This record gives sequence, C-alpha cells and structure tokens, in this order.
Amino acid sequence: MAHSFTPVSSSKPGPNQPDLESEAVWQARVDLAACFRMAARHGLEEGICNHFSALVPGYDDLFIVNPYGYAFRELTASQLLVCDFDGNVIAGEGRPEATAFYIHARIHKALPRAKVAFHTHMPYATALSMTEGAPLIFAGQTALKFYGRTVVDENYNGLALDEREGDRIAGAIGDADIVFMKHHGVMVLAPTIAEAWDDLYYLERACQVQCLALSTGRKVVAVEPAIAQAASRQMREGDAESARLHLEAVKRMLDGEEPVYRS
Repeated sequence: MAHSFTPVSSSKPGPNQPDLESEAVWQARVDLAACFRMAARHGLEEGICNHFSALVPGYDDLFIVNPYGYAFRELTASQLLVCDFDGNVIAGEGRPEATAFYIHARIHKALPRAKVAFHTHMPYATALSMTEGAPLIFAGQTALKFYGRTVVDENYNGLALDEREGDRIAGAIGDADIVFMKHHGVMVLAPTIAEAWDDLYYLERACQVQCLALSTGRKVVAVEPAIAQAASRQMREGDAESARLHLEAVKRMLDGEEPVYRS
C-alpha cells in the first residue's frame, strides 16, 4: 500500500539554490523517466507503490524521485521531483510516497556509492524473497551476473515510515548491490541509472527462469562456485558499457512509440 508523505517544506532554497536546469540534470530526468516507462511495460511495478531514485548530478545531498500518486507508465522527465535528505521538495509539484522518502533518502545518505536506487515489488524476485533459504540458486547464466553481489535483509519490520527503518535497511545492505527484502521486494543499487536498469531487468529475468525451473518439480542444480565466480567476473567486465547500450536501446524504442516520456 502507498502512504503519503508530508514534506518539511516545498519552498525553493534561497541564495545557495542548486542549478537544476543543467543538461546533466535534465538527462538524468530523461533516463529515469525511460526506466519508469519500460519497467511498466515489463510489469515490474506494483500500482503506485514502487520508486526509483538517483542523486542529482553534481550534488551528493539531493535526489530525483517519482512523485506520489502516479503509475510508472504515466511519468515524464519534468514530473519527477528533486528532494533533499531532510524532506524538502526542492523542485517539482507534489511529494514523494512516504516509504520512498524514508528508504531512498537514508540509503543515499548512508551509502554514497549508491548514486541510484531502484525499489520494486516485481513478481518473480518478490516471490523468491518470500521463500525459505537464499533467493537465488545461481543455476542459470543470467543469475550469475549477480553472484557475490546480493544480500538478504531478513528482518522485515513493516512499512518504512520513519528514519529508523530507513537506517536499518541501509545498514543491512553492506557492500551488496542487490538486496532481497524478505517478505517485501527488492532493491537495486548502482553507480549509474543505466546500470541500475540493467541489473533490475536481468534480476527479474533470472528470478523468472528460476521459478519456471522450480515449477518442474525437478532438482535445480547450481553452477559450481568457482565457475560461477569466474562467469560473474566475465560478465562484470564491460558491464557499464553494456548497461549504457541497453538503456540507449530502451530510449530508442520509447522515442518511436511513446516519446512523451521526454517531456
């Protein structure tokens, strides 16, 4: 369920107002809007409850996030909000969803490496977060992209409606890039929007294939750890460029079919 969040203030900052009109900031907005739209196409969102965020280029204390009350498929670049870590909406109309603020603000503040954070209740990954044991078996090649990069936040504690729960989640992440939030969903952390999108997409694909394999009733056989580690290392080489090209392909598709996301 989504819960509204009341900002501390929606007024623009005074003399030290950040430059939010730069090309880099606009490009980040466009890239995020493309991710929202394509996530909706793949059924990775749930109602109006899920959220993507990215630090504003050039600022380590401001982040872009989707406004409360909009489905992913509705969002455009100009609709996205800019917030600070204290709950101020610096730019944009509306407010973030409550858990979006308390999870994303605390993660970005506590983990500077997490320049981008995507949180969804996407069905296959969420299904595996509900099962006993480690969510990923690392039996399929796509899953090996995430070998050694995941953590499970075992301590589901209800909705993140205050800073304490946001801080607890941030503390549980450690060095991981992929967080299976037990009984809840997943969080993907990345240095760029393109890499976050790439991981989110392939994570759900890996989880989908695993669920299909498990549905046969036959034993799912994991790849030998040494081979899994080597394959993961191979996949990580050049991964940033592959992710960039993946997002560019997404934007080309959207440009041809629903270019309004750029508005």
